[in-house]
Amino acid sequence: MQPTVIAPSILSADFARLGEEVDTVLKAGAEWVHFDVMDNHYVPNLTIGPLICEALRKHGVLAPIDVHLMVEPVDCIIPDFAKAGASIISFHPEASRHVHRTVQLIRSLGCQAGIVLNPATPVEVLDYLLEEIDMVLLMSVNPGFGGQAFIPSTLDKLRRVRGMIDASGRAVRLEIDGGVKADNIGEIAAAGADTFVAGSAIFNAPDYADVIGRMKAAVGAARRG
Repeated sequence: MQPTVIAPSILSADFARLGEEVDTVLKAGAEWVHFDVMDNHYVPNLTIGPLICEALRKHGVLAPIDVHLMVEPVDCIIPDFAKAGASIISFHPEASRHVHRTVQLIRSLGCQAGIVLNPATPVEVLDYLLEEIDMVLLMSVNPGFGGQAFIPSTLDKLRRVRGMIDASGRAVRLEIDGGVKADNIGEIAAAGADTFVAGSAIFNAPDYADVIGRMKAAVGAARRG
């Protein structure tokens, strides 16, 4: 299993002082910066684009930027995010007519590629993709809004995907996004996740370092035990 990564979703940050927020959360122990990109078409919300990614790079952010594209069609915006400084670009297979071609596009631009499965998307989608990708992102809420509650059936899905990754022998990350908090992250880690997106659970807390520390402690305990 890959080393633990906490990836705060900036969707829950204070956008009036976004650079400062990202600096603070990275200093508090986060490893990645997570971008939730919504287009008011594939999902019912409109959020951020490549300009924000580029602005954070110009601000001096060096950490990996983990871009989750909830947009359709997806191919046309991938080069913009790659140019803006994205490290990892993940997309929903439903948003691409030719999923392998989209994966190849991401990798050709120097980024790692991820596939995102919605709560009702079957894991069998990965049967012909796992050899080509760097990360699987399981949504534990339906995409479109922050602050939703974790869907419990995702734990079984995590176990299934973890088994598929382990059987492949490849170093594919298994990321979880939606309703992740300090009090449930241990159970999520025990089911097989190694990369954890959390938005409101971190940015709504008075002390980012405290909540990230508690999250990492819970993940460590789950892995040991």
